[in-house]
Amino acid sequence: MASSMVPNTVTNTGSRAAARRRKKKRSQVPSAQSQDASNSSSADEWKSEAQQQVYSSRLLGALRMLRLSPPSSPAAPKGGRAVREVADRVLAVTAKGRTRWSREILTNRLKLKFMKKHNKRQRVVAAAAARGNSRLPKKPRLSILRLKMKNLPTVQRKARVLGRIVPGCRKEPLPVILEEATDYIAALEMQVRAMSALADLLSGASSSSSAPPT
Repeated sequence: MASSMVPNTVTNTGSRAAARRRKKKRSQVPSAQSQDASNSSSADEWKSEAQQQVYSSRLLGALRMLRLSPPSSPAAPKGGRAVREVADRVLAVTAKGRTRWSREILTNRLKLKFMKKHNKRQRVVAAAAARGNSRLPKKPRLSILRLKMKNLPTVQRKARVLGRIVPGCRKEPLPVILEEATDYIAALEMQVRAMSALADLLSGASSSSSAPPT
């Protein structure tokens, strides 16, 4: 009797453990409907007035700091390029790093440090080529990529182009690119509205201050 109850106990324990694993796996994998709902809610959030006000206040503070702080290096961006980088960085901070494009913008500064080392190596190679001590130049990588792009289907080729436009989506599949592009476009539209409102506000303030008293 005892020997017949042991296998049954082991079987029941194993079936309960398998059921718990299946239930845990189903809870970890979100459904397609919940993903679509979260994507649409994220895109709708960029259209709200509250989100635009949050971004505008952060952008105004970042622009004031940019104006007061001296450039960190002679190669630092200046003028409109510096304003554009600050606006994009504030936009990524407002997104709270929930998307690939926002995380890519936030980590872009770290990549610039490695690019400086790469550019230094390229200058050394160019100097060696000028002295005639280098090998024959290789075929440009850009032309090779263009040849590969021509052989791709139309949809896949357009997805590659879109993946280059959206930050952080260069090597992602089409569903991820479309999801990120939807959120990125909505964020950029909100950025344009906020920056236009700030420009009108600042221009109105400067014109009123420069007007002669009556």
